[in-house]
Amino acid sequence: MTLFSSSEVSFQKFPVVRLNSENRACIVITQLAGVQRYGQQGKVTILKRGDTTLIDSGRPWSSDCGGDCARLYLRLPYFLMEGRLELNPIPIARRISGASGLGTILFSLSTALFRQAEDLSSEEGAAAVEAYLKILSACVGDSEDASRNRGGSNLLRRRIATYIESHLPDTDLGPVKIASAMGISVRHVHRVFSSKGCSVADWIRERRLRQCHSDLSDPHLRRKSITEIAFFWGFNDSAHFSRSFKEKFGICPRVFRTHAWADSRAVNRLIQRHDVLSRQNVRYLQPS
Repeated sequence: MTLFSSSEVSFQKFPVVRLNSENRACIVITQLAGVQRYGQQGKVTILKRGDTTLIDSGRPWSSDCGGDCARLYLRLPYFLMEGRLELNPIPIARRISGASGLGTILFSLSTALFRQAEDLSSEEGAAAVEAYLKILSACVGDSEDASRNRGGSNLLRRRIATYIESHLPDTDLGPVKIASAMGISVRHVHRVFSSKGCSVADWIRERRLRQCHSDLSDPHLRRKSITEIAFFWGFNDSAHFSRSFKEKFGICPRVFRTHAWADSRAVNRLIQRHDVLSRQNVRYLQPS
């Protein structure tokens, strides 16, 4: 996590950096002071103090500052964030307001992580980062939901999705069980998902893979084997799980787990790099 500040009008273009899937980053930008415009792939967002946005390091982007500005940059592994979110690809250059709700909590946690990094143990740092990622994921999801038109079919879809989410470990989970629980026909269940361009089985597999992705990146579950995690979330064949995981995330479960733990430690070290805070910049981190 790095702090940048500027007291002059500036415009910067950041060219695409050719990285492989393991090094590609999701840049989380938190605005600490001033008004700043960020653009990527034809999308433009304007941030003021407290706001947050996401940028894909694998694509060109720009930043336009009109005066006294300061912001925090946090680089997170793209494949890690992609697995955390309900959305693919990650929504870029979209403003997450820090004026109220979870956005306010996200901003407070961002600045607190930066201020208190030196006082956190490795375990505390890992827990703080995990909390930050969960809130960030929720904020991104809320932002995406706000941009969608919510109708009756969407309400039913969300009810079904909630049921699936709470029954993922059930190996018998499928259209028949879902239809019975929702009080609708099996055909209706299939129709709800066909409007999303996927089958019921596709959705269940997707959610199971993302839960496995989350657990495999959690250092607190290091004592659980990959097979145990996969079977807990409803898979019943290790080879099939490995193939599905690699097809979804572009990396096999074992290699992903190794990188995820290393990235967790790396993020912790980045947060602990407190030396970039000069005395004149500390004011940006004080509550307004």
